[in-house]
Amino acid sequence: MATLSFGIATTCLSAAADYRRRSNWKWSRPRIVCVGWDPEGVLGPPQTGHLARFEFKRRLERDADAREAFQRQVREEKERRQSLRQSRPLPDTPQDLIEYFLDTEAQEIEFEIARMRPRLNEEFFAQLKFELGQLRFAVNKTQLMEDRQIELEALEKAILEGLEAYDKMQGELVKARASLTKILTSKDAKATLLEMVEKNEINRSLLALLDENIASAQKGNQVRNWKCVFLVVVEPETVSGIANIEAE
Repeated sequence: MATLSFGIATTCLSAAADYRRRSNWKWSRPRIVCVGWDPEGVLGPPQTGHLARFEFKRRLERDADAREAFQRQVREEKERRQSLRQSRPLPDTPQDLIEYFLDTEAQEIEFEIARMRPRLNEEFFAQLKFELGQLRFAVNKTQLMEDRQIELEALEKAILEGLEAYDKMQGELVKARASLTKILTSKDAKATLLEMVEKNEINRSLLALLDENIASAQKGNQVRNWKCVFLVVVEPETVSGIANIEAE
């Protein structure tokens, strides 16, 4: 049976056992001779580090409070962004779309590029280049015109880079959907996955879609529920995965 050591230190007390003179009938005050005296080792060695453990406990409590405050702040920021997205009226013309992006917060640019992707076409960029041309070749430039030119140039660069990244991601998602369909319709999913691993066809997009498919199936209590166990190896530029899939 395991024994618990509470860190109790024993003391050897030496007290007077004899009576003193009749003028003083009180016992003598106990005198501490040894602290932690335990010749048989019944209680084990005295434990130390009480202050350190207490400080560690306090730090954990502070960290838990800080973590909860951070998570609450993240939720509030997410709700704020969602509310802002829903409250913004969508632009009607390319000119309005330019102003719409200029009024967009930096952290929302990627989202707005994805939402407005169909309208970021030749007509939009023609209008943007037209306004930039007017500002660049203006005879009498004011400070406001120079500031406007800088803003439009930065906006053009941000949108072009965002479009390139978005279109690349969409291309990967299209391939991932095709690969997912191939896996789910295969008679031998494990063999199909191993074949795809050999061809380096397993990437982050496919793994994300697989995870999403599993979560949706489990949440919806579908009759056909796919269970996947992944062993993912992430390298600097490649992702390879091996999955064992079985259908219920």
